[in-house]
Amino acid sequence: MTDAPAPRQPAPDALTPDLSPLPDALPDALPDALPETLDGAPVRGPRGFRLSDRVRVVRNVLPPLIVLVVGVVEFLISLLPGAALELWAHLLFYGLVGPAVTYFSVEWIAEGTRARERAERQLLDLYGELRVSHARLGAVQELMRDLSDAADMGAVLDVAARGAVRVTGAQRATLTVPGGLSGTASAEGESGGAAGPLHPLKVPVPGGGALALHFQEPPPADAEALAQALASEVARGVEAVRQRTLDLMTLYSVDQSIRAERNMRRLLGRVTHAMAGRVGAGARAVVLSDQDGVLRLEYAQDAHGERRGGVAPAFAQRVAHAEAALKATDEEASEVFPEARSVLGLPMRDEEGLVGVLLLGDPDPNAFDDARVSLLALMAGQATLAVRNARAYLYSEELAISDERARIAREIHDGVAQSLAFAALKLDVVARQIHTDPPKAEAEVRAATTLLREQIREVRRSIFALRPIDLERYGLLETVRRYVLDFGEQNNLRVHLNVSGDVHLAPGDEAVVFRILQESLNNVAKHARAQEVKVTLHGAEGVTLRVQDDGAGFDPDAITGRVSSAGGLGLLQMRERIEARGGLYRVLSSPGHGTLVEAELPQG
Repeated sequence: MTDAPAPRQPAPDALTPDLSPLPDALPDALPDALPETLDGAPVRGPRGFRLSDRVRVVRNVLPPLIVLVVGVVEFLISLLPGAALELWAHLLFYGLVGPAVTYFSVEWIAEGTRARERAERQLLDLYGELRVSHARLGAVQELMRDLSDAADMGAVLDVAARGAVRVTGAQRATLTVPGGLSGTASAEGESGGAAGPLHPLKVPVPGGGALALHFQEPPPADAEALAQALASEVARGVEAVRQRTLDLMTLYSVDQSIRAERNMRRLLGRVTHAMAGRVGAGARAVVLSDQDGVLRLEYAQDAHGERRGGVAPAFAQRVAHAEAALKATDEEASEVFPEARSVLGLPMRDEEGLVGVLLLGDPDPNAFDDARVSLLALMAGQATLAVRNARAYLYSEELAISDERARIAREIHDGVAQSLAFAALKLDVVARQIHTDPPKAEAEVRAATTLLREQIREVRRSIFALRPIDLERYGLLETVRRYVLDFGEQNNLRVHLNVSGDVHLAPGDEAVVFRILQESLNNVAKHARAQEVKVTLHGAEGVTLRVQDDGAGFDPDAITGRVSSAGGLGLLQMRERIEARGGLYRVLSSPGHGTLVEAELPQG
């Protein structure tokens, strides 16, 4: 069977999902099952008679015709005069006419047989082409499946290069895409020093890049069309991976916004900016449900700028009662965003009920297709968590402020106020004794003065401890340096600071470390009666903070729950804050031997 060029492959989009294998035994069955037609036309000889017709004619017509002709000839011969003429007539008829009739009859049948053999060869050639085509279609289908399963861009390029070698029969395939990424594959058994030059074939990949194939022999006529079809499939696979990557990056961005931002306005701005950027929306807004269940516009951004506050649009009310995302009508869209022709509303719900509604708008009337809605709904769920966290943080801040006010009021009442009242009583005594017992009155004045100075220092310590510190502006190291320096000056203490290693903590962890430092130093100033304090901050696998003083010391077991004036955190609360973030906290102290506070947090 002669080799024939493989037929041109159909476009991959037209491939059927199931390709049944061709039977391997079909070539052996062809002679017995050869049809009477080929390509829709009967297998005929040169004069249009099929082989079966010829055999039927010879079998059914020729014997009676021979009998008739022999009978007629014998009758005519019998009419000839003389035996010699009869002999020559018999020799002429049976020696020449009989063999001639037999020859032409057999040749007539043989001619049909040759036509059948030609049809069989054509059918075998067609079957060979069909097997090649079937194998290529199966390879293309496998390539499409592998491309859809590829996890990242590198996997797409490797899969595509190997598939191109398998489908086209090339010795080597190289696929390049924009961004400098490429993938290369070679046929099995090919060595780097293959004999003879390779024949290149290069086709562009839609969207950028190229597919380069190298063949051992000149590529067949249909190779370019097949390579172009493969390039189109590769482009679709690359685009699918790019879209998945963008989706993951957007989800990561939203997740970072949830983790790093506690200001509600900035939080909503970041989350909606990431979502709108992913789908190319030009406007965004968030409507939140307040404590009374009333929807109010919390944040909006469109071509006219940013705005806050206002009544929720009617479309937001409709979305709030829906269980899934809704698309606004033209009238509703213009009410939400004046320049928008399409608006998508996403309800923000959790197990506690409705949190709010997220709105995205765009001038394009078909901006939000169904393929993007599921991703946006997932992001809306993350935004719901972000709003809950921000509200919880605001609530915790309000509670902390309320607790701090109560603590300050209690300390002023129990400490400073009582000391000032005691000083006032002493001064009243002085007023009565100043004429009758001047030396005793002078001693009382000195005692009141000492008490007042001590209370002035206490008030200054409380004000210093309560002073806001801008960690976001200066960073942890600079904030610690400034605070330690100011602490020594305010309390007339020698304070030594030693910072070493690399310190890279999350913003929340930085706040905890600084709060522990603040509490520890305030305890030193208020209780330790120390002369010198050493502060050490070291960064390695974790960040370790040490605050050591040479003061009076204490029994940690006896006063674990003691509350300081710096923010109401006792030793137990400080330990809980550190351990909640996977760290370690310990206090080493004994009466007369100073105190060491050590806190350690892991860092990434």
